[in-house]
Amino acid sequence: MKRIADRRRDWAGSSGGLNRHVTAALDRKVNACISFAQVNTCLMGMTERDGTDLLFKALADPSRRTVLDLLRAHDGRTLNDLCAHLDMTRQGVTQHLRVLEATNLVATVRRGREKLHFLNPVPLQQIYERWISKFDTPRLKALADLKRRLENTDD
Repeated sequence: MKRIADRRRDWAGSSGGLNRHVTAALDRKVNACISFAQVNTCLMGMTERDGTDLLFKALADPSRRTVLDLLRAHDGRTLNDLCAHLDMTRQGVTQHLRVLEATNLVATVRRGREKLHFLNPVPLQQIYERWISKFDTPRLKALADLKRRLENTDD
């Protein structure tokens, strides 16, 4: 077992112990950044269809829709606040929030030790513009006309 004096000499001595340890720590951070950059590049290069698929998968789960409803009712909730309104474990809520954050449906802001969750309606608006608005206007108009005609014939 090395004595304390020997350890100090290894760290601060001419052998570059301190530099070696600092360099190793920096190398780990650089590798993490490179890995993060690769993941980011993959996500950025993701096609719109893949993003839409992930968004629909996120919305397919009833628990995630409940989380979105809670955030719509009152934005800026903490994890504890969300857990109080849901019948699931804290880990379960965290996993659902992680999926919602990955699809950009939930944005987070740190306030001290708390992490506040906010609903981001932009992806929902994009779904509406891409999928719903193109199909709903003619059909809804036809249904409204049919309803009006049927109600008028009953009188």
